[in-house]
Amino acid sequence: MRSRRRTRGVAIAALVAAATIALYVTVSLTTGSGSDQSTAAAPRLGTNGAPGVQTANAARTGRRGEATRAPITLQWVGDMAISSTLGLPPGGVYNAVAPLAPTLRDADITLGNLEGTLSVGGASKCGGDSEGGTCFAFQAPPSTAFALRRLGFDLVNQANNHAQDFGPSGHAQTIAALRRAGLAWTGDPGQITYLTTHGVRVAFLGFAPYGYTSNLLDIPTAEAMVRTAARHAAIVVVIIHAGAEGSDQLHTPLGTQYYLGEDRGDARLFAHSVIRAGASIVLGSGPHVIRGVQRYRGHLIAYSLGNFIGYRTLGSGGVLDDSGIIRVSLNPANGRVVAAHWISVTLDGGIPRLAAGDGDAPLVASLSLQDFPNSHFEIEADGVFAPTSGRGVASATVDASSG
Repeated sequence: MRSRRRTRGVAIAALVAAATIALYVTVSLTTGSGSDQSTAAAPRLGTNGAPGVQTANAARTGRRGEATRAPITLQWVGDMAISSTLGLPPGGVYNAVAPLAPTLRDADITLGNLEGTLSVGGASKCGGDSEGGTCFAFQAPPSTAFALRRLGFDLVNQANNHAQDFGPSGHAQTIAALRRAGLAWTGDPGQITYLTTHGVRVAFLGFAPYGYTSNLLDIPTAEAMVRTAARHAAIVVVIIHAGAEGSDQLHTPLGTQYYLGEDRGDARLFAHSVIRAGASIVLGSGPHVIRGVQRYRGHLIAYSLGNFIGYRTLGSGGVLDDSGIIRVSLNPANGRVVAAHWISVTLDGGIPRLAAGDGDAPLVASLSLQDFPNSHFEIEADGVFAPTSGRGVASATVDASSG
């Protein structure tokens, strides 16, 4: 693992040793039609890979039930919305976010939620006004995919309300741009994406409450997809785009949420259902503010990381500027958390920067306790998840071996 941060309560010598290994990836993108696509791999060396290239170590293929392997470290960030019309960040996306590149690269697989298209031309879903009233359509240059790849992203989620901002053509251009940059994606209807790192196969599935994505509102189908993924991968990562939006949406409510007349799903019910079906972890986005982190049946659910890139595209000020990168190490044998760290981020004019001091980690800890009083992880002021079972009971790792 490339991580050089020390997480208290957990010593993982095997991960330190793995830092010397060149990383290679095999990517298989399975769509609802059953078609299969593969790309070759190249090492991540802190620079942009060649077209059609992915990263991670593919020395062996992991499967459930095999011998114990070193934990796999994932990182997840929140919403990224970029617009050519409203204006790109000064110096471009890469230069604007480059101060965070060392952090983004400091995991086996880093992923985020890409809101909007990487395309040119075409008709906006908003008609003549792409950004006005309550309708927003985001279109960034296709070259943005290379910037994200160079920053350290391995995969982006396309299951959200902006994936079709410029129709099927815009989405097709986005997928083509991601392919050229060697950046994996998930979230299309029925899609399961597989990445292999350190010999462990990891499945990614993205869901949102829309028919042009894997549908968050169809829980039985989602459960079936997760069960399929669990048969073919040691770790199953489910990404959700769910919930109402705005500065007053810090809490994760019970039941279904609606926003602008849309059914935005029941985030708790969905997350719990897919974990029971075999998901290892659930990572959320959509509310544009941070939300609490839940421990459910020994697995981690991060309901929202807020915004990550929102230059001239997303609301700002107050809690809308609170963001984070959640770094989680999972045991390939059971998908449970070995170590975790909430890395506080703040947005400055929509551009992410590491927060000073403890940042918003205390807020995440407070929200987690309030919303999930009997099923939360203990999060220390600096964002490190304490070595407890989530109920204040000491254990050898962040999560107990059962529960």
